[in-house]
Amino acid sequence: MRKVVIAGPPPVQILDVAGPLEVFSSVPDYNVQLVTPEDGTALRISHGLSLSDAIPISDVNGPIDTLIIAGGPGAESGIYEKNFVEWIAARAKESRRVASICTGAFLLAEAGLLNGKKVVTHWHFCDQLARDYPEIHVNPEPIYLKDGSTYTSAGITAGIDLALALVEEDHGHQVALNIARQLVMFLVRPGGQSQYSHMLSHQAVTSRPLRELQVWMLEHLRENLSVEALAERVGMSARHFARVCVRETGMTPAQFAERMRVEAAQQMIDSSTLGLKQIADTCGFASADAMRRTFLRVLGVTAGEYASRFRSRSLQ
Repeated sequence: MRKVVIAGPPPVQILDVAGPLEVFSSVPDYNVQLVTPEDGTALRISHGLSLSDAIPISDVNGPIDTLIIAGGPGAESGIYEKNFVEWIAARAKESRRVASICTGAFLLAEAGLLNGKKVVTHWHFCDQLARDYPEIHVNPEPIYLKDGSTYTSAGITAGIDLALALVEEDHGHQVALNIARQLVMFLVRPGGQSQYSHMLSHQAVTSRPLRELQVWMLEHLRENLSVEALAERVGMSARHFARVCVRETGMTPAQFAERMRVEAAQQMIDSSTLGLKQIADTCGFASADAMRRTFLRVLGVTAGEYASRFRSRSLQ
């Protein structure tokens, strides 16, 4: 039986712990241990709560298959217990693989386990991680990354995606997919998928005309979404509209329309049995090949590769 140890600097984010705990506990092959660096048998979590039945780090015996360090306020404080950091460094050497959830990456970095490695954490803390630990290579985009036997993930729910990926490594795609379905998740997301959803970004746009335009765009992806056509719809010159779009979204109109189409296609791949050609047409791509190239540019995987992560059969 594979021993999975989940620990973190208190207080930890509850989902950083509960997500992976639920995934690994769904497979009989894993023995999951909740570990606390403090005295007693409780792991303090955010919002003044605690998880009971944890064991002190000093009582962790025997080889560890997967060591997981959760993030949360304790990891974001920048002040870490020396004994806990040394314990992480020592036990990591005895573990088959080591992973961090969200800002748990700061503890792995403090323990010297990320030097020279490609890592990710919650997008809000990526700059800080890169600043505090210049020896590591921080990539703010993916939801999780693997570098050798070290795994890091983005914020909170991305820990579930990482846990599913680890289960898939051990037991295959179908087992991971069954767990995802039990958890009522849409899919087993590939690590290269961006941790930031641009389809939701219209909610943060302050310009009402542009916000309304973006909602319209989501409902009319097959129509002409050129900068000239969109500018005319909101009554602006193409040049002024382009400036407003960059200011509000951080992207050109063409880039934003491209992201919308990709994420709409992702949702259709996740939740339908349509072929890629039909999905490409529905989402406004010129062809399935155009969608493939756009997926590769935006997500780092082709549409077919993305589909294979969720569907058990290949799409034509």
